[in-house]
Amino acid sequence: MKKQIFLIRCQVIICFLMSCSQLCLAEVFPLPPSDTDLIGKITYTLARQQDTLLDIAKQFDIGQTEISISNSDVDRWLPGANTKVMLPTRYILPSTNRRGIVLNIPEMRLYYYPETNPDQRSVETFPVSIGRMDWQTPLGDAKVIAKTINPVWRPPESIKKEHADAGDPLPDVVPAGPDNPLGNYAMRLNIPGYLIHGTNKPLGIGMRVTHGCVRMYPNDIKQLFPKIKVGTKVQIVNQPAKVGWSAEVLYLEIHPPLEEESDDSFWLEEQIDQLISEATETVPVKLNQQQINMAIKHKYGVPVAIGHRIGDALVNLPIRQ
Repeated sequence: MKKQIFLIRCQVIICFLMSCSQLCLAEVFPLPPSDTDLIGKITYTLARQQDTLLDIAKQFDIGQTEISISNSDVDRWLPGANTKVMLPTRYILPSTNRRGIVLNIPEMRLYYYPETNPDQRSVETFPVSIGRMDWQTPLGDAKVIAKTINPVWRPPESIKKEHADAGDPLPDVVPAGPDNPLGNYAMRLNIPGYLIHGTNKPLGIGMRVTHGCVRMYPNDIKQLFPKIKVGTKVQIVNQPAKVGWSAEVLYLEIHPPLEEESDDSFWLEEQIDQLISEATETVPVKLNQQQINMAIKHKYGVPVAIGHRIGDALVNLPIRQ
């Protein structure tokens, strides 16, 4: 009897671990046609007593910042048992060519468009960490020039100096293994000194915590790494606001701008006006200014319905008003 109970408990634990492992993998979405910009859907989960928002983010492959801003009325450290938590897993695709890797810096999210049969194209998306204000991740076009499994880290002199000044000196070489901040996989860009890599500190994913590199959850980089060929194009963009269509409804998604840009209170609103104008230039649209103002004010980081083609009913996304 005791043996049977032990085996049942083991099976329950194994199933739980398997489910967590599956949840940590990024979703793959069919790539919508060129006139459609939304993928995914908003869902919810209930927090357990021991959960923080950081735990939930890691479990569902979401970044720390995006789960915090989309649940601004939930305590980050003590949500509490059975607290309803939004999973911000609906996205407007960035305004770029839908090819290769696209990294939207303020969103702290990477999109990958595999080269496949035109009738079976897809898009995968992953949360990432980016460079701090004093170590910014560069914008512009790049490409992957090398891939390494179990990379060795040779910290540059600037990072060694920073650690030495903080009383935490680094060695000249950090070997592959659990203490290596690059994790188990690294992809080098043609921008000198910059990588897309894993990490040994996954709780920092979705924050500005790196020295400029792009850092991914270990399971995510493991999923992405074998699909990327040397030479894959990388577009690094700064799009805190995104506007896109789904069927007859126009959506607006806003993320907090980078700290170094947030002093200009009119810059973001001007950009949003321009994006809406471009999206509605040839389409008769009825806009909901209240929804637009709400999205600008709260910057929830999820798509909000802001308008509809004339003759259609406005659809509201389930989001706190």
